Amino acid sequence: MSRDIIYVGPLSAVAATVEGSKVGYLVTLINDQTMIETPHLIRPHRHLRLVMNDISEPQPGMVTPSGDHVSKLIDFITAWERDMPMLIHCWAGISRSTAAAFISLCALNPDTDETRIAHALRDASPTATPNRMLVTHADDILKRDGRMVRAVEKIGRGQTTMEGLLFQLPSRLLA
Repeated sequence: MSRDIIYVGPLSAVAATVEGSKVGYLVTLINDQTMIETPHLIRPHRHLRLVMNDISEPQPGMVTPSGDHVSKLIDFITAWERDMPMLIHCWAGISRSTAAAFISLCALNPDTDETRIAHALRDASPTATPNRMLVTHADDILKRDGRMVRAVEKIGRGQTTMEGLLFQLPSRLLA
């Protein structure tokens, strides 16, 4: 079993994936009302909990994805020792989690073309529709000059579904 794998999926897959795939790191991107506790197999400092709603523009009463969220994600992912797999999840495994996976791969593979990373995401998940607000913040923070946003635009919206399937990506992509 590879230890430098990133699993991506919905909340419903968290328990089985943590248990069955020996996940040691967890990123949760979900609203405050449905935030989960850290699973007992994961050390609390290896669980990044980002409270936000899945929106692409500010809305009253909702938490807008922010640059602060993205900075915390990048800090967490770049500190990952790749000694155990990571799971990134949101409610449905379609928007916030796929954006976080794309951002993570861009941060971990700074010399790899953003379009190549976006296509790897699309190949792994036909339903992936990365949250554009998260990607836009990451593009600024990682100084990608709009390339991340354009790459996500190139792969377009994923297939419509109520819940995405669990998928995995290698953390290391060749340039």
